[in-house]
Amino acid sequence: MRKKVTKAIFPVAGLGTRFLPATKSVPKEIMTLVDRPLIQYAIDEAREAGIKEFIFVTSRGKGALEDYFDHAPFLEQELRKKDKTDLLEVLKATNMDSGAIAYIRQHRALGLGHAVWCARRLIANEPFAVILPDDVIAGETSCLKQMVDAYEETGGNMVAAMEVTPEQTSSYGVLDINEDFGDKVSVKGMVEKPSMEEAPSNLAVIGRYILSPNVLGNLNKLKSGAGGEIQLTDAIAAEIEQDNPVFGYRFKGERFDCGSKSGFLRATVSFALARPELQEDLSEFLMELAPSLSKTVK
Repeated sequence: MRKKVTKAIFPVAGLGTRFLPATKSVPKEIMTLVDRPLIQYAIDEAREAGIKEFIFVTSRGKGALEDYFDHAPFLEQELRKKDKTDLLEVLKATNMDSGAIAYIRQHRALGLGHAVWCARRLIANEPFAVILPDDVIAGETSCLKQMVDAYEETGGNMVAAMEVTPEQTSSYGVLDINEDFGDKVSVKGMVEKPSMEEAPSNLAVIGRYILSPNVLGNLNKLKSGAGGEIQLTDAIAAEIEQDNPVFGYRFKGERFDCGSKSGFLRATVSFALARPELQEDLSEFLMELAPSLSKTVK
């Protein structure tokens, strides 16, 4: 019987330099989309997918991230006094049970592959998920839940994938497709950040993975790859060389790259418009802006 995916790694050691000066004192992962931090979207997605153990790979200066998931007795007490039960319910989603979260330090910024490798002792011999909080995905069913359901049929390794333009391939790991099954593709190779001319397809890997523990062994053997970092893509590609299956999964939903300012702003507007209590006021404001925006674009 195939083991269920109940552990997830959240690589959150990055410095968030694209968002300076805000990230000088505030970890990027707790910057908010509307009224929820990026990391809360990632945690909620993991919970929906059945994840029970949450492993954060952090670095110096991430104390506020750890505090976010702790209980806040004084705040909860004040809300009870004022009978603000709706806000107490909101807070419940931010609390994690004792022992559900583990924090691992990545002392040197050696890439995503290295961040995942840092959590190897907590993964042991189980399949696991990797969630990059920078990639926020809006969908009726969460991206990781879709992948977990697909993984129960396929096993092996699975990466979330989406179509990109040829000009964008140099920003992603790109799949070399063996066979296309519609929502899933079997993969015969992966190329990290290829040029437009060298890209084997336009199906790019984004920040959701379900991986075999074999990948951790592959990471043990890797030297630095593209960009001088230890690439997770290379460790997954090694699975293919060892005849272990790798699948790309075309998820249903809209992905926002919240690692960029533009993507973060797009996500903020989109998520705000999806909120009934904000929709009307924000829509009116955007319509008022439209004439001046069209002039600016020209």
